[in-house]
Amino acid sequence: MCVNDIDQAKQELREKVWRRLIDGGGAPADSYGKIPGFYGTEDTAEMLAGQDFWQRATTVKANPDWAQLAVRVRALKDGKRVYMAVPRMASLEPFYLLDPRNLGLPPEEAAEKKGAAQVARRLAPESMEPIDVVVCGSVAVNRSGARIGKGAGYSDLEVALLIEAGLVTDQTVIVAPVHQLQVVEDDIPETEHDFSVDYIVTPDAVIPCPNRRRPSGLVWNDLTAEKIAAIPVLAARYQA
Repeated sequence: MCVNDIDQAKQELREKVWRRLIDGGGAPADSYGKIPGFYGTEDTAEMLAGQDFWQRATTVKANPDWAQLAVRVRALKDGKRVYMAVPRMASLEPFYLLDPRNLGLPPEEAAEKKGAAQVARRLAPESMEPIDVVVCGSVAVNRSGARIGKGAGYSDLEVALLIEAGLVTDQTVIVAPVHQLQVVEDDIPETEHDFSVDYIVTPDAVIPCPNRRRPSGLVWNDLTAEKIAAIPVLAARYQA
């Protein structure tokens, strides 16, 4: 399957899942086109918090979408450091550090994008600690662990950067907190830069995924010149 066919297949699946999720009462209508802010995010965070790998973790990396706010809040309340991606990776230091020992705001506020921008330090991967759990926003995921986001590619880039820095390793657990209507039986085509998840977490279940897939780092051939220029941390590495 060529790249254009893969992109089209992924977009068709996104459209299908957005419609199913909204029509099925799993998320509000404004979730269309986004990482869905599904109903039951607090229950999903609670389900995740009950897992052994979560309880052992001291450092969590999470995307900044509203859908994962409850997980970020729970991590801070559980005393875990949270690395939260700067929206659109629009910085040479593309990760916020939220330290539960020194937040300056209640966890519910600090874990929001606006709150993190006020109180969190920005860090480059070279200044970060190894990550125990990666929480990735997803539009759809299947039981093998293949997943797709909303199409912008930031989750893939963030994980690739952290792999190159030695911060996401074979010991790191990658999870996708989603609504059960986002768990699909469809095959999800994967390319060299895609990663899979180790667990799907819904409000009602934790589903282990058997087919771990991770890139070795950034796949420059999959990046356009426009994408590289728009993301400072990529532009700096490309020029180097």
